[in-house]
Amino acid sequence: MNLKMDPDNALIVFQGKKIRRTWHDDEWYFSVVDVVAVLTDSTDAKDYWYRLKQREQESSGIELSTFCRQLKLQAPDGKYYRTDCANTESMLRIIQSRTEEKNREESCKH
Repeated sequence: MNLKMDPDNALIVFQGKKIRRTWHDDEWYFSVVDVVAVLTDSTDAKDYWYRLKQREQESSGIELSTFCRQLKLQAPDGKYYRTDCANTESMLRIIQSRTEEKNREESCKH
């Protein structure tokens, strides 16, 4: 696994892609959009996250946003914006939703 910490700006580099994170309430919170970008190779991870939240709400009644906190993270333009962030436990739940969605997509193909 290719994972390293960049201490200067609280970025983690995973498989060559940057994941922003911030320390909040004594634990790390990670940008959901950044993690989605790594997991899906989506060209528009923000839109993918939006659609994933919608599909999960429709299929299971679970609102994925409840697993998130809006925390300010630095954007590429250097400004700080409120961004959906999740701690490790919540991020695993979101990843589980992504995996379940992918499995549903695969079963529909067969």
